[in-house]
Amino acid sequence: MNGFANRSWRNGLQTHVEIPLLVRLLRVPAGRDVLETGCGRGVGLVALAQACRPASLTGVDIDNGLLRLARARCTARHVTVGLVQGDVRELPFPDETFDVVIDFGTLYHVRPARQALSEIARVLRAGGLLVHEAPLAQLLAHPVRSTHRRLPWRLEPQLVPVRGAALWGCRAKKAAPAVGATAA
Repeated sequence: MNGFANRSWRNGLQTHVEIPLLVRLLRVPAGRDVLETGCGRGVGLVALAQACRPASLTGVDIDNGLLRLARARCTARHVTVGLVQGDVRELPFPDETFDVVIDFGTLYHVRPARQALSEIARVLRAGGLLVHEAPLAQLLAHPVRSTHRRLPWRLEPQLVPVRGAALWGCRAKKAAPAVGATAA
């Protein structure tokens, strides 16, 4: 299993404060198809199920051991979720599967991050939202691991910033140009 600590106080803070607050401040829509990347033990999935009331909820993680823990957590809390083993750099989903992708910092810990951003853009529907940690949140959560890490947003122009809330950002996937459309 990965080296990210499982701290009950941190899990409680994420579940009861951070996720409900970010959903409200970033205006994450309810009733949509939601994917959490790097879902780990499923702490975020349970809170997202409550805060977003999604049409479907999916978690993806590279670690099968963590996915087993996530399944147990979600089952114990009666949360219906699809759990999939996979790498955020090669997401095992068809194009335009999700309305919302939520990333609690995984993007800062994979290389190349550009490939992960591209995959997220691919699985997002046009107009879909990527909710992600801002660099400050990542630095506060993982001060040693996160030093000088930035995401290469300029390399994924489909994901444009729409709003932020201190420790969080929200980007929307631009709609593809209509066939035959000309640039102005």
